[in-house]
Amino acid sequence: MAEPKVHSYDESKIQTLSSIDHIRKRTGMYIGRLGDGSHYDDGVYILMKEVVDNAVDEYIMGHGRQVEIRTSPEEICVRDFGRGIPLGKVIECVSQINTGAKYNDQVFQFSVGLNGVGTKAVNALSESFLVRSHREGQFVEATFKRGKLVQEKKGKTTEPDGTFVSFRPDREIFKSFELQDEHIEHRLRHYAYLNAGLKLRWNEREFISRKGLLELVMDEIKEEAIYAPLYFQSKTLEFCLTHSNSRFGETFWSFVNGQYTSDGGTHLSAFREGLLKAINELAGGKFEGDDVRESMVGAIAIRLQDPVFESQTKNKLGNTEIRGDLVNRVREEVLHYLHRDKVTADKIIAKCSDTQQMRKELQEVKKLARERSKAISLRIPQLKDCRVHLDRAKGKGENSMVFLCEGVSAAGSITSCRDVSTQAIFTLRGKPLNVWDLKRDVMYKNDEMYNLMRALDIEDSIENLRYGKVILATDADVDGLHIRNLMITYFFRFFEDLVNDGRLHVLETPLFRVRNKAETVYCYSEAERDEAGKRLGRSPEVTRFKGLGEISPKEFKQFIGDDMRLARVEFAPKPESTHILGFYMGRNTPERRDYIMENLVVAAED
Repeated sequence: MAEPKVHSYDESKIQTLSSIDHIRKRTGMYIGRLGDGSHYDDGVYILMKEVVDNAVDEYIMGHGRQVEIRTSPEEICVRDFGRGIPLGKVIECVSQINTGAKYNDQVFQFSVGLNGVGTKAVNALSESFLVRSHREGQFVEATFKRGKLVQEKKGKTTEPDGTFVSFRPDREIFKSFELQDEHIEHRLRHYAYLNAGLKLRWNEREFISRKGLLELVMDEIKEEAIYAPLYFQSKTLEFCLTHSNSRFGETFWSFVNGQYTSDGGTHLSAFREGLLKAINELAGGKFEGDDVRESMVGAIAIRLQDPVFESQTKNKLGNTEIRGDLVNRVREEVLHYLHRDKVTADKIIAKCSDTQQMRKELQEVKKLARERSKAISLRIPQLKDCRVHLDRAKGKGENSMVFLCEGVSAAGSITSCRDVSTQAIFTLRGKPLNVWDLKRDVMYKNDEMYNLMRALDIEDSIENLRYGKVILATDADVDGLHIRNLMITYFFRFFEDLVNDGRLHVLETPLFRVRNKAETVYCYSEAERDEAGKRLGRSPEVTRFKGLGEISPKEFKQFIGDDMRLARVEFAPKPESTHILGFYMGRNTPERRDYIMENLVVAAED
């Protein structure tokens, strides 16, 4: 047996990277995920956000009321009409880390970009980057390639003051990306809601809000609101909230200095605590947090001089010192509002009382369901388990998985060829219940929903999840896709943390088998089928798999082995996912039918 090669560890192995090289080598530290543009938090949108943040900071400080954004498949351009970068420091401000005016409270009091990295990261991660600053009739322009200066220009200008930035994300790093309008629009709407009066023009579209967070909440909840939203606004604090009768759980947006903190943080937890204190003071101290926040839609935005985020991508606020003051402020303002509006106060207390009663009833249903399941069986009849299970505390079992199969036939194919160490199977019996408009007690009244929850062990927390991956394995026909959507709805509705954690996947299996005497090709689309048919020559045999049960165990083994194709179900926070799932899975059959009839595409016959 050959001796392992020993690599020397001496002075020659020590490296010192320039700031540009470090950003390019450790990109995730600066912008989070790379992605391909299909997700809201993919890197290309973070690059755009860093530049737009600077433009919005100018507006916050009272300079320039408009920001212009242009995007094309390869390029993003942002022009603000603020003060413009000081001409003598243009190059340093976009290329040298820890250089900028964001550290100076007299120049930027409530800035998001406090760490002096933002535009430097954009510059370093761009194939080409151009910055031009206009100040008092003069301009300085600098162009870069992958963070390195190429050219500098100076001269006179007739353009108004401000800064123009244009960049092309580097495809050496962002291998294949495509900007999606919905994600850009989503970000620009947030900027507009958080900066009332700011006009954002994007590719000839315009975004402007006059009512701030009140407009955000009303656009989300529309006619569902039980009462007119409670709204408060000051220079450093703004919040808005109301209740709905048709939602499960809570829906909150939180922002710091205009930055959407998708993972919340100190400000959101303090807001929740202050709200609970106010309601309990009003009602005599009888509610828990879940009683108050169930079916609530709200938003909070704060402005801080020194925000501390838990990562460069600024998804979660970490300033603990603000908690006490913020809790008291929210409590006082909510009480002040409700003492003035007794009708709204009575509606809130009535809603919280209803939720509290439902929670108590749910506890009884849970107790009966557990007793019933113990009496029937100690094991879950629909589950064929595996030996290895996920153990987060010990860092084991990430390779374990459970297939949620459509019917006995599909389960039989997988059972015959699975790896019994790491692959479990849960058999769905017919079409699952559509739970979108139902409450949590349905999981205890419906045997299949309850058994699935038990099999995964996620009743109390997804921290107890028994498998590294939960995989939907349904047929690729209309019924199979419907079952898949019903299961995705189930997880989004009741266990969104499982989706948020990246645990939910869809198994991709071939639709066609194309073969001749020498070769067999499995195809996942009609285009692949046609290409394989041409490559295999005259009259190859083409088989269309109508269901997983039609694929023999010998064939199926390769589709759940090392070359298994999985599509992860991407997480969308409730504020973004509610409308989509509500439309397609809600009780609006006439509206949905009209939409289908208007958009139905009938394939032409060959």
